[in-house]
Amino acid sequence: MTARRDVYLDHSASTPVDPRVLEAMAPYFTEVYGNSSSLHSYGRRAEAAVERARETVSSILRCKPSEIVFTSGGSESDNLAVRGAAWAARAQGKGAHLVTTPVEHSAVTATVKQLVTVQGFSMTLIPVSRTGQIDVEDFVSALSAETTVASVIYANNEVGTLAPIPQLATAARERGVIFHSDAVQAAGQLSLDVNELGVDMLSLSAHKFYGPKGVGALYVREGTAISPTQSGGSHERGMRAGTHNTPFIVGMAEALRIAYEEQAERVEHLRRRRNAIIDGILTHVPDAFLTGERELRLPSHASFIFPGVDSSQLLMHLDMRGVAASGGSACKTGSPEPSSVLLAMGISEADAIGSLRLSVGVHTTLEDVEYAVSAVKESVSRLRSVSSKLRSARLS
Repeated sequence: MTARRDVYLDHSASTPVDPRVLEAMAPYFTEVYGNSSSLHSYGRRAEAAVERARETVSSILRCKPSEIVFTSGGSESDNLAVRGAAWAARAQGKGAHLVTTPVEHSAVTATVKQLVTVQGFSMTLIPVSRTGQIDVEDFVSALSAETTVASVIYANNEVGTLAPIPQLATAARERGVIFHSDAVQAAGQLSLDVNELGVDMLSLSAHKFYGPKGVGALYVREGTAISPTQSGGSHERGMRAGTHNTPFIVGMAEALRIAYEEQAERVEHLRRRRNAIIDGILTHVPDAFLTGERELRLPSHASFIFPGVDSSQLLMHLDMRGVAASGGSACKTGSPEPSSVLLAMGISEADAIGSLRLSVGVHTTLEDVEYAVSAVKESVSRLRSVSSKLRSARLS
């Protein structure tokens, strides 16, 4: 194997802050530091910065500035969208049925579960295919006269599959159902034009597109009823209490602006490196298989199953070789737990434990990819060899 090098392939988890974004944020820490709700000049300057940022974000989403609600990130945006719309619908005497999928981000899954178990809502989970894809007919079949909110992820965070959001949103609108989509992974790579997508609500998080952590946004189409999920001041048109995080909001807007100004070049760069990873892994690692769609997937995202390998051990081996990646399983008290997303796709528990996600970024080189593929090949081979020896020892 070539000399050790550090390769970060976990951009689906977080990205580095673009230096241009950091530069745009800097004055709002030390110069324009007033509370945006204050009436004095310091406050007015901060408020003006927040509103300019709102205009920037809205211009990319092709919506009105008043339809953008700033939040602390994707999880809060998902919570506010699903819980807020469900609460508002109930307050208006509408139905209490929710529709979603088993492959959503946990921010949506946990919110829906709480609404069902604690607050008496009902839900229907739409089945997904072996690649995590949603059938529009299955979605339509799940909707009823009692359905008030539906939520479907735009680009899946674990397997990268892209959902047919425009078709789903159209079906929901025709039946009077509020449609939300988690676009946290899609932002910066795919179109966020809310008119083309047809969504009523859309969640974003800045640290997925080279902005700061701790800030996000929720698009809420004008006329969509939302009940606030936290109490306090009347910020964000009464939808989200709390003092504006001015420097982070400025940073988010600048990161989004840069991402879409450079979108074509970035997507081509990401897709080439993603394809090199997929081709390299499938060619050089025996029995490995891709999870998610091959073509209808996020440009930056590659994910695999390595039968007979524990992903937590694989991640440690890769980390020792300098490769930062992510697994599709969570570890609880030392025992690997299969991903619920992979299980919902029909992948066995034994195989789901051997999942790996490799997500490239704008700074990833083809040399990085070559090194990472080699590291995965060697790590999987070593782990399988150890596993085989242990089985032989137990049988002898």
